[in-house]
Amino acid sequence: MHGATQTKEHAKLAEFIIFSQREFLLNLSRELNRENISYAQFFLLSYLSSSGEMTMTDIARKMGHSTAAATGLVDRMEKLGYLERTHALEDRRKVMVRVTAKGNELVNQLRGSLAQLVANAMQETSSTDAASFLTNFPSAAKTA
Repeated sequence: MHGATQTKEHAKLAEFIIFSQREFLLNLSRELNRENISYAQFFLLSYLSSSGEMTMTDIARKMGHSTAAATGLVDRMEKLGYLERTHALEDRRKVMVRVTAKGNELVNQLRGSLAQLVANAMQETSSTDAASFLTNFPSAAKTA
């Protein structure tokens, strides 16, 4: 791609990303309201679902909160049944936080919803465009 064609293709891709993001955030907002959790709580849940268990100090750092604020966030998620606290095997004084089966189910449901939105949007493009995007996106994301 050169010149004007490249700019036109970038504009199409930017439009796709903005549309997809808006659709996903609207859907996410509806789902989170139904489950009575905030974006911050969901992002913590999603992160823990991918990374495993973490200490409260690590959660506070990751979220950019004080340990007290992170504790409040975890308390609420634990009451809703999405997170649980355990003790580290090597040091029983260390409290670890991990996602429950209910929490993983919610994260997987919302990730599946996003995947479906992307699949629906990509059906409207040519298969070679979609394949090219999927092949090249990870390398583009690394350089950004």
